[in-house]
Amino acid sequence: MSARSGAGWQGTVALLLASSTGGVGQHVRSVTRGLVAQGTSVLVCGPAATDKQFDFVGAGARFTPVEIPASPTPADARAVLALRRALAAEPVDVVHAHGLRAGLVAVLARPAAPLVVTWHNAVLAGGLRGRLSGLAERLVARRARVALGASSDLVARVTALGAADARLAPVAAPTLPPPRRRRAAVRAEFAVTPGQPLILSVGRLHPQKRYDVLVDAAARWRDRTPPPVVVIAGSGPAYLPLAARVSAARAPVTLLGHRTDVADLLAGADLAVVTSDWEARQLFAQEAMRAGVPLVATGVGGLPELVGDAAVLIPSDDVDAVDRAVRDLLDDESRRADLARRGTERAATWPTETDTVAALVDLYADLAGDATGPAAPDAGAATGRG
Repeated sequence: MSARSGAGWQGTVALLLASSTGGVGQHVRSVTRGLVAQGTSVLVCGPAATDKQFDFVGAGARFTPVEIPASPTPADARAVLALRRALAAEPVDVVHAHGLRAGLVAVLARPAAPLVVTWHNAVLAGGLRGRLSGLAERLVARRARVALGASSDLVARVTALGAADARLAPVAAPTLPPPRRRRAAVRAEFAVTPGQPLILSVGRLHPQKRYDVLVDAAARWRDRTPPPVVVIAGSGPAYLPLAARVSAARAPVTLLGHRTDVADLLAGADLAVVTSDWEARQLFAQEAMRAGVPLVATGVGGLPELVGDAAVLIPSDDVDAVDRAVRDLLDDESRRADLARRGTERAATWPTETDTVAALVDLYADLAGDATGPAAPDAGAATGRG
C-alpha cells in the first residue's frame, strides 16, 4: 500500500465492528492477533456478544462495548456516543471500521483520527431499506480517508460512490487447525455408509446464502443410489424457515447449527457447495479449497476472481445448475481429484493472514504520519444527495 514499510509500527488502532457471528468477526480477530504480535496497540469496539464469541481480549486487544446491531435502529445514536467516549478515553492513531454498519457509526462519531472503512458485503436489499443503505454507503464512502474492498466489485462500488481513495484488500481466511478426527469418524457421526457421498456447506443461516436452493437440489438427490448426505453448519435467522423447508421437501439435509470443527467436517466431505447470491472472498470457499475438497460455487461477487478455474462455478438462484454440477462431480471421480489438486494450488497463491496484517500496518503507518486530517464530505454527501 505504500513504498515504505510500516513494519514495527507501534501506534494504536481502534477496530470497530457491528454484530457478527461469521466472517467479519473472524477477520477482525485474525487482524487483531496479527497486529498485536507485531507491536501495534489494538482497541476493539463492538457488541459485547460479538466479543464473547470471538474473544478479542484473548487475541491481545483491549475491548470496549459499542452496541451496533446488524440492522439500523434508534439505538445507533447510543452507539455513536459510546464510540465517542471510547475514543476520548483512549486516543488512537487510526480508526478502522469493518462493514457498512460500523462505518456509518464511525462517520457519525467524527473521530479525530483518520478513518479506514472495509467493505465486506454488498447491499442486496431493495425498496426503502435498499435506498437508505445506498445513502449510508455514499456518506461513508465519501467520509472515509481510505475505503477498502474485500473484492474488486466492492472497490468499483465504493469508487462509484465517490470514495477519494479506494483499494483492494483481500480478506484471508484464518488458517484452520489440523483435523482432530479421522475421516471415518466424521462420516460415522452422520451415518454415512461406505460409498455414500457427504456434501458440506458452512456459513451463516441468512437469506443471502440461499441455502433454500441447496435444500431444493438435495431433495432431488434422493433418487441416487446411495443418496448423498448433505450437512450445513452454521446458525442464524433463517434456521426455522430452512428446517421447515427440509422437512417439507424430505431433503437429505441436516442443519448442524454452529460448529467449531470445520476442519474435521472438511476432512470427511466429498464436495463443498456454496449457493450464495453474493460473496466477496467467502471464508468457507477458501477453507474448502485449502483442504483439497472439490468446490461448487455460484459465480457471484468476488468468487470468480478467488477460485479461478479451480472450482465449478454456476449461476445463482438456479436449482437446476446446482443439481447438475453436483451430479456431474459425484459421477466423475477423476474430475473431483483434479479439482482438489487445482484447488490447493490456487489457494497457495492467495494472500495470507500475515500478508493482510502487513498491508494494514503499512496503511496505518502512512495515515498516522499524514497530518492532513480526514476527508471532508461534500454538500451532497452531508445531506444524503448524490
